[in-house]
Amino acid sequence: MLGDPAASADVTQDTFIRLWEHRTALEERRVLSWLLRVARNACIDQMRKRKVRRSVDDEEGSIVDSLPDSGRSPYGDAAAALFNERLEQALERLGEPHRSIVVLREIQEYKYEEISDVLNLPLNTVKVYLHRARKALRKDLGEVHRHDYA
Repeated sequence: MLGDPAASADVTQDTFIRLWEHRTALEERRVLSWLLRVARNACIDQMRKRKVRRSVDDEEGSIVDSLPDSGRSPYGDAAAALFNERLEQALERLGEPHRSIVVLREIQEYKYEEISDVLNLPLNTVKVYLHRARKALRKDLGEVHRHDYA
């Protein structure tokens, strides 16, 4: 969710610290869903903090994006970077819980039942929200694609 190994490691550590602090209050069968929920919320908090810092940095003109060398052609790298940027923007426009559902299903490859448990949503709601989120992403990315390459 964060796209930053260092931030992910911090969130993971904080999540396990919270698990340790709540170890006596949790039922064993609920530990995994509790961990995922706490980690998800910590990631969202981290992204909010990053967004605030990014807007301050933008005003100061100090943000520099660097892309890793993937060994592909410059055109391919540029197209992939543009698509990833557009996808990230489209995901941000989805809002919650749609964004989390898409990330959990499409990126993390969770099963519908696991998503339902993690987000504490009925299974059918997860399926409907995922369908709507995919439709919104296709529309959003399709409009971007037509606009950028027309």
